[in-house]
Amino acid sequence: MSLNQDFQPPRKSFVFARRRLSRRSLTLVVGLIIVVAVGFILLSSGSNSDLQARTAPDELSAPPINPPPPAPVHKQLDKIVAPGETITTILGDYFSPQEIYELNRQSRKVFPFTKICAGQPYRISTTDGNFDRFVYEIDDEEQLVISRDAETTRIERLPIIYDVQTELVQGTIKTSLFDAVHEIGEDSKLAFMLADIFAWDIDFIRDIRVGDSFKVLVEKRFREGRPAGYGKVIAAEFVNQRKVFRAVLFKDGDQRASYYNEVGENVRKAFLKAPLPFTRISSGYTMRRFHPITKTWKAHPAIDYVAPVGTPIKTVGDGTISRIGYTKGNGNFVEVRHSNGYKSLYLHMKGFARGMKLGKRLAQGQVIGYLGSTGLATGPHLCFRMKHNGAPVNPTKLKVPAAKSVSKRHLAEFQALAAPLIARLEGGGVTTAVAKQEPTGQTSERQAVQ
Repeated sequence: MSLNQDFQPPRKSFVFARRRLSRRSLTLVVGLIIVVAVGFILLSSGSNSDLQARTAPDELSAPPINPPPPAPVHKQLDKIVAPGETITTILGDYFSPQEIYELNRQSRKVFPFTKICAGQPYRISTTDGNFDRFVYEIDDEEQLVISRDAETTRIERLPIIYDVQTELVQGTIKTSLFDAVHEIGEDSKLAFMLADIFAWDIDFIRDIRVGDSFKVLVEKRFREGRPAGYGKVIAAEFVNQRKVFRAVLFKDGDQRASYYNEVGENVRKAFLKAPLPFTRISSGYTMRRFHPITKTWKAHPAIDYVAPVGTPIKTVGDGTISRIGYTKGNGNFVEVRHSNGYKSLYLHMKGFARGMKLGKRLAQGQVIGYLGSTGLATGPHLCFRMKHNGAPVNPTKLKVPAAKSVSKRHLAEFQALAAPLIARLEGGGVTTAVAKQEPTGQTSERQAVQ
């Protein structure tokens, strides 16, 4: 067979089929590519959605915040003024010497720093170690306040604000008024307050008897929830040797508040029965007594009261200091001139109260000095004398009129006030009322429990 015979070119139909097949394959490949591409796009989109969903919280969360600054540290230092302490030693850690000098200058018209006394409480408040406030207790009624802010330093004299609870307390004498007061859980100050009210009618050393009794409607003060002493005695009753004495506190118009009995008579007399609380009388009023130091017989127109050294001595009546000083026999002494020709004399005192000087006007009951044993004295005591128109008189037998009664103008007002108070005294039991003391010193009753 010839070469031409062996060679058989493809038939035209086969070539055409191959061409058709190639076109079909190309179409399938292109389609497959498109499907793969679309699938890849969809998968990528889903993955991105998942990723966004997983990362969304991180994208929405707030950027980190710096931690807040620490809270300020407030501190209070409560102390008592020590002997020898001054404003410089107390506030020297917070003020420079120049600042303390300026504070001293500013305080002179408010409360001089020289009057700061040992034994009085004070408080220093700070914030982060920086001075805020200094509060010094002047007495039971007022306080000195020094406060400082970013701009200025203030010095003020402010009233102390108390929560006040009024109670009716009562007791019976077995040995003494002081023991009876302690027995019912009260402070001895209440005994002094009660003795001061009835001092014109009762000698609480010589006149007291077993079985005597008392009832007192008194204000009890509280600060920051803690007891802070007594306020005013609103009304009181004392039964001495079966005789009943009553007193109600009342302010008659513009007059100073005073105590009156149930009919409006002033319980205050021209003179106190004694110038101090005492333990006993060592020598009575006599015109013939053997003097324990001079060893001679001499007149003793006086009463010698024995009490602890330092016991406050009070003037027995309103008056003016007519003599004051020291002599070999009298020691430290004060003579007070009263109205109607009366004079009172106080001898052998340890020392004088602040501000005592010749010509000073005194109010009844004002402290003029302290019991001691200066001059010719065998021991601590007060030698107390009185004169009328220059002649000696026995202080224990002196009959003097009472102070003015309630005025007719305010008598009805007094009776309206006194009636329920006296009823409470007569009823006994315990009555309390809670009040808030205002800055003026007045009290407003908020709640009463009968």
